Amino acid sequence: MKGKLYLIPNLLGDGNPEDVLPMSVIQIVRDIRYFVVEDIRTARRFLAKIKSNYKIDDMVFYELNEHTSAQNITHYLEPSEDHSIGVISEAGVPGVADPGADIVRLAHLKGVQVVPLVGPSSILLAVMASGLNGQNFAFNGYLPAKKQERSPKIKFYEKRVYSENQTQVFIETPYRNLQLFEDFISSCMPATLLTIAANITQPDEFIQTKSIKDWSKLKPEIHKIPAIFLMGK
Repeated sequence: MKGKLYLIPNLLGDGNPEDVLPMSVIQIVRDIRYFVVEDIRTARRFLAKIKSNYKIDDMVFYELNEHTSAQNITHYLEPSEDHSIGVISEAGVPGVADPGADIVRLAHLKGVQVVPLVGPSSILLAVMASGLNGQNFAFNGYLPAKKQERSPKIKFYEKRVYSENQTQVFIETPYRNLQLFEDFISSCMPATLLTIAANITQPDEFIQTKSIKDWSKLKPEIHKIPAIFLMGK
C-alpha cells in the first residue's frame, strides 16, 4: 500500500506531548519510521518524548532546511512507495514559516497523499488570543534586521492595518525581540494596538494586547524568548 506524507506538529517548547497533541496524532507518529525534518537533533528529541515504536537508530531522517538545495530533496519521497513519511518542523506546524512546504509541493506533484495533523501553531494561537481581527490577517515573517530599513516597513504595515482592517503578524529572532519592540514603539501611532505572544503553550506563557501608548510605559521581559508580534486596531 502506498504511504502518505504526514505533516507532524512539533512542540513549541519543552513539555509533555500529550498536553498539546491529541492521542490520535501521537499514535500515528509512533508508527512512522521515515522522516523529513528541519533539524535531526530536535526531531530525535521530539520522537523520544512521543515514545516511538521504532528505536532512534532504526529511523531514517532526511534534513530539509534553508541550506537544502531543491535537487537534494528529489529522493526524499522514495520510501512512500511502501511506507508513510512524517515531516517535522523545528517547532510548530510544517509548511508555515517553515521549509517543509517544499516537500509537500513535491508530494502533490508525485501523487503522494498529504495529511496535515492537528497540533500547535504559534501564529494561529497568537491570532486567537490577540483580540485583533482574525477574519483578515497577514503573516509577514521577519522584518528587516537593520533599524533604518525596519522602521519604514513597520509604518508600511501599519497603514494596512487601517486601510484594510488587516491584522499584521510578525516573528523575530528571540535575541532581537526587544529591539523590534522598541521600533514598534517609536514607529507606530499611539492608538495602534500591539500584541506580544511569547512562550505560547509554556508554563510562563505571556500574551498581552495594549496600545502603543500603553506599551511605551512598559518593558516586557521577552529577551531570548520565542515570540509572535501582532499589530492591529
